[in-house]
Amino acid sequence: MVRVSIALRDRLLVCTGDETEPGDWTTKTRLEGRNLECVTAVPDAPARYYVGTVADGLFRSTDGGETFVRLETEFAAGTRTPTGGTESDEPLESDRVTAVTISPRGRQVVYAGTEPSRIYRSRDGGETWAHLEGLTDLPSEAEWLFPPRPQTHHVRWLEVDPYDPDRLYVGIEAGAFVYTPDGGETWHERPPGSRRDNHSLATHPDREGRLYAAAGDGYAESDDGGETWRRPQTGLDHRYCWSVVPDPGDPDRVLVSSARSASTAHTESRAESYVYRRTGDTSWDRLDGRGLPTGEGVVRAVFATTGEPGLVYAVTNRGLFVTRDFGDSWDGIDIDWPAGLESQTPRGLVALP
Repeated sequence: MVRVSIALRDRLLVCTGDETEPGDWTTKTRLEGRNLECVTAVPDAPARYYVGTVADGLFRSTDGGETFVRLETEFAAGTRTPTGGTESDEPLESDRVTAVTISPRGRQVVYAGTEPSRIYRSRDGGETWAHLEGLTDLPSEAEWLFPPRPQTHHVRWLEVDPYDPDRLYVGIEAGAFVYTPDGGETWHERPPGSRRDNHSLATHPDREGRLYAAAGDGYAESDDGGETWRRPQTGLDHRYCWSVVPDPGDPDRVLVSSARSASTAHTESRAESYVYRRTGDTSWDRLDGRGLPTGEGVVRAVFATTGEPGLVYAVTNRGLFVTRDFGDSWDGIDIDWPAGLESQTPRGLVALP
């Protein structure tokens, strides 16, 4: 059985079933009425979820998504890194939690990003938190802004390196790709070739140093942990990229969702989005007519995978879909998808085996 959870503007859908039986799934609605922004989870027994919201901070479930509680984000007095100095025991400065991730090593380590751009870390599964200082001291911070709210900016994505738990990758919307190689002791911004408007980042468990970025200013990838980047664009006709996922069985195969602009990516009344696939050094191929709705009326897809080779889930305003051959063909999954959800743009997706 697989559990796929979809963060929407006003609810979390927790969907359970078998990817080989798309017509036999159950759906439960959680956090209804909350304005959700992001979701992450780990397959503990039972699964543990973290959901960021626009106005109500961070929620956690420790019972597989059955119930959620709002986390208290006051920090424990005296919290410090082992080397001292870069964590501070200040309260969370914003209830707008825009990114959340869990370390693939030591699953009690959780990172949360907010608007305005701040990063917080918990070493105990969310009981206590510490602010990782120094991010907004970077020289380019004066140029960071989020166009709909130009007076501010936020952490759009957080990704922990699977080979080095102290190496954290950060996408700032909009303004910079940033990374820390030492758990927040130091920060490095805008390395050569990196994108500025990073929406999602991904790593690969079988390729040390490999990093993928889907950004509003295009796609990029790195083989040295984000220190330098290349920008393969041939065939990618829509370059406002949103979600990226590599094939768990092959780090040289990757999917991205993209559109021509922010409005055609996110606004249902103007939506026109597509999915592209690239293998190795070949050009990008647009995946039309394979069972996954794309084109006019379809907002950009959000991807997730359980780690099984070739298996990827995708959600748009048209529902939930799955491919078992990395995009060659897609099946719709029969979940409770009321008609009103066709006017919503999914915020996040997580899939647990």
